[in-house]
Amino acid sequence: MHIKPTIEPADFAACDIRVGTIESAERLESARTPAFVLHIDFGALGTVKSTAQLAGDYTAAELIGKQIAAVVNFPPKQVGHHQSRCLVLGAVADGHVSLLEIAKPVPPGSPIA
Repeated sequence: MHIKPTIEPADFAACDIRVGTIESAERLESARTPAFVLHIDFGALGTVKSTAQLAGDYTAAELIGKQIAAVVNFPPKQVGHHQSRCLVLGAVADGHVSLLEIAKPVPPGSPIA
């Protein structure tokens, strides 16, 4: 494993990382890698749609209600017929993903510092 190039704190600070609550998860049947279309509540920022390659590690039922961390200020990304509006964060090891979850409930949309 190698470390990425050094960045300035301002580069990291430019990422708007927020807490979101997953409201729904539907299988993205046309995906090459098992994925879901997630609808995530970010409080005052609204509900945002994201695609996430999590279907190999989670069921839809397991995802509902989870509070997760996501970057909300990346540009939209077209994934098949869906537009992903945020990037859900997770740890990747041996081809599996473990979502970055919030340990204690906080209001959706809370910033992660």
